Amino acid sequence: MPVTVFFAAPPRLWPLYAPHLCRALAEAGVDAALTDAAPDPAAVDYILWAPGSTLTDFRPYTRAKAVLNLWAGVERIVGNPTLTIPLCRMVDPAMTDSMKEWVVGHVLRHHLGMDAHILGQDGVWRHDDTVLQPLARERPVTILGFGELGQAAGRALASLGFPVTGWGRTARAVPGFRCLHGAAGLEAALAGAQIVVTLLPNTPATENILNARTLALPARGAVVINPGRGALIDDAALLAALDDGRIGHATLDVFRTEPLPPDHPFWRHPRVTVTPHIAATTRPDTASRVLAENVRRGEAGLPFLHRVDPARGY
Repeated sequence: MPVTVFFAAPPRLWPLYAPHLCRALAEAGVDAALTDAAPDPAAVDYILWAPGSTLTDFRPYTRAKAVLNLWAGVERIVGNPTLTIPLCRMVDPAMTDSMKEWVVGHVLRHHLGMDAHILGQDGVWRHDDTVLQPLARERPVTILGFGELGQAAGRALASLGFPVTGWGRTARAVPGFRCLHGAAGLEAALAGAQIVVTLLPNTPATENILNARTLALPARGAVVINPGRGALIDDAALLAALDDGRIGHATLDVFRTEPLPPDHPFWRHPRVTVTPHIAATTRPDTASRVLAENVRRGEAGLPFLHRVDPARGY
């Protein structure tokens, strides 16, 4: 008897995912009935979910074995009191590559001072041979959040010569990197950093991790790059740090409210670059294989991949 897989995500995503999911489930050896039409909840075996779904009450899905999130972030579902079955976040190798490429691109953009030349096409020859551009080995980078995404970005940056420090809430040893954790480790990780990249999940413990106190720790004029979650940064504190030069520039891909409202100060600030949440988008072809593998594992009685710990929020 086929397992019923309910695509409980926003309808616009169905035509993008359906062919890839059908193929991935078949390749995984899963006999599945895939549907985006609300079935009998008691007949559903797996729920594929994404923010914007109309499904908010999971209690009727008494047979379901897991909810498989289409996105990496789970903050919009992990606290749902009706969700008592396993929840798995999306860890997609293609998404990891996308994030790595976006982070490396913007680190290099700021490291090389590209904006002054790209945006300054005004007939002025801005060359001063008495000022030397620092080399990568002279530009310390700190990555807050040194899980799969952070490590991928860190390895790419280290291969270019950047000294990379990784920080996380819990202890982690990654060969070749300075890894710190906890409150004391956070201060040490930020102290003197010239570029700070935030790749943490959004949890109560990480909200406003960059605030007036911690934004004062990096080197004066440091750059903040945030493709993680908008709530990691205290917006008012960041604007104040930008205004007084403690932070030289902020490149932000994620925000507390998305789309970023047209009247938000970030749009008008000369030291802020806004990108529209494009750093790492879930890709239907590769993500479908991750989803199918978890369905296969569930049917085989194996542990699910990337299972969320509700107590930690990710």
